[in-house]
Amino acid sequence: MYVPHFNRIDDLTAARAFVHAASVGTLVTAGADGAPDATLLPILWEGDRIIAHFARANEHWKRIAEGSTGLVVVYGPEAYVTPSWYAAKAEHGKVVPTWNYSAVQLRGPVSVHDDVDWLRNTVTRLTDRHEVDRGHPWAVTDAPEKYVAGQLRAIVGVELVVEQVDAKAKWSQNRSDADRAGVVAGYDAEGREDAAQRVRSGQL
Repeated sequence: MYVPHFNRIDDLTAARAFVHAASVGTLVTAGADGAPDATLLPILWEGDRIIAHFARANEHWKRIAEGSTGLVVVYGPEAYVTPSWYAAKAEHGKVVPTWNYSAVQLRGPVSVHDDVDWLRNTVTRLTDRHEVDRGHPWAVTDAPEKYVAGQLRAIVGVELVVEQVDAKAKWSQNRSDADRAGVVAGYDAEGREDAAQRVRSGQL
């Protein structure tokens, strides 16, 4: 990912919080033939590990060589920028459209897990992550054991050891104060408070 210095986020805590809030990422790996595979997966980033699981019927996991490097891409808010919002348009007209967005990319070796205890633990933690704040949280143990066992046989686990983190917040930081104010006003007019706030903060 190309990350100019003014868009780089070096705060690892902020990157972790961003991934936690997004809760899903696209795992990209290459097979032995060099062809890429990509699957959107619910993920957890715990310690130096990303954990998730595939449907067993998904051929992606079969193509991952043990220890090969994978890439998890996590996106947050994104929004178009029209040059019409820039003060610079009226001044000299030398402006072009662009796209603002937040993203975190995680790289490291990937391994596949087919152990039922590993899978049950992962599914339980993923479930708890999304159920804990609900009024009537559902738990894996709420379903009949025989049914759960059958569901676990239908999935395969995957783990990525995080060795590199790249976090990018591209929110008009390279524009003038007047141009940024115009972008904020434009987003506000479109009801995009999430995007407007990020232009104000320059953060993920």
